[in-house]
Amino acid sequence: MNKYIKIVLVLILFLLLFMVRAFESKLFYDPLLEYFKNDYLYKYIYNIDVWRLTVNLLFRYTLNSLISLGLIWVLFERKDYLKFSGFFLMLAFMILIVVFVLLIRDDFESGYLLPFYIRRFIIHPIFLLILLPAFYYQKLSNR
Repeated sequence: MNKYIKIVLVLILFLLLFMVRAFESKLFYDPLLEYFKNDYLYKYIYNIDVWRLTVNLLFRYTLNSLISLGLIWVLFERKDYLKFSGFFLMLAFMILIVVFVLLIRDDFESGYLLPFYIRRFIIHPIFLLILLPAFYYQKLSNR
C-alpha cells in the first residue's frame, strides 16, 4: 500500500474512534455516563435497563473493534495479526460483559471501581493500545 494512502487511512480511522467518543451520548444508551460523572460515591444507582445497556455496549464495542481491526490491517497488513486481534477482542468482550452484567445486577454492592474499569475496557478501545505496540515489537523482532 502506498505510504500516503496508509497515512490518510490511519488518520481517518483514528478520527472515527474520536467520533464514536464524541457522539457517545447521542449514539448509545448508557445511564452510567452521567452516574460516573457526578457524585457516584454518594448516589444510589437507579433502575437500569440491563438488556438495553448490554446491547448498546455490544454495539459500541463492535464499532470500536472494527475500527481497531482496520487500523491493525492498515498498519501491518498481516492476516495472522488480524485473526489474533479479532479472536482476542471477541474473547475479551465475552468475559468482560459477563462480569459487568453480574456486577450491575448486584447494584455495585461490592464497590464501584471494578464495574467502572470493566465498563471502561468495554466502551473505549483500550485493547488497541495494547495490541499495536505488541505487534510492532513482534514485527521488529522478526527482522
